[in-house]
Amino acid sequence: MLREVECLQHVRVPTQGLSANRMVSSSSVVTHLLRQLTMCKALEEIGYILGVTKLNAIVKGEKSDCTKHVNFLVSFNCRTLLPMKGEVMFGIVHSISRFGVFLKSGPMKIVYLSTRKMPNYYFVDEGKPLFMSNDLSRIEKDVVICFVVLATRWSQRTRDISILASIEGDSFGPVATAGLDGFEL
Repeated sequence: MLREVECLQHVRVPTQGLSANRMVSSSSVVTHLLRQLTMCKALEEIGYILGVTKLNAIVKGEKSDCTKHVNFLVSFNCRTLLPMKGEVMFGIVHSISRFGVFLKSGPMKIVYLSTRKMPNYYFVDEGKPLFMSNDLSRIEKDVVICFVVLATRWSQRTRDISILASIEGDSFGPVATAGLDGFEL
């Protein structure tokens, strides 16, 4: 689910290279904030940070114990993506095994679609692995799939959200071949 949230983040700015009056510019604080946000993939409570939309406030900095950094508390609004159970999404197939399919969907790299959640599809390995249905529709590498989120799991180690998907029901399944039909994610 896409949403707009307000966040608070501690930002550390190195003291070397400060101006003669020992002032830290707000642009320097924002630059360090954006660097910090790009280093974390996602946060458990809010999901993937897609972009900062508004800078609300920068609280006056405090020197840290080692005096090599100044700490600021920054309040900002950002747009996030947090997948929820029951949400309908699209993903591109990037890997196929006998037991299921792995999809990529936006910033999420781990979306798993098990063979148990693909009714009427069976595994075929004719040089390259794929799943084929009774109506001859195919799930193969680089195909766009419309799926519903069954469950999500947060991984602290990889700082990523894993998704279990399903295509059971009407209007779920293969949609198009990525790039060939003008469909991009």
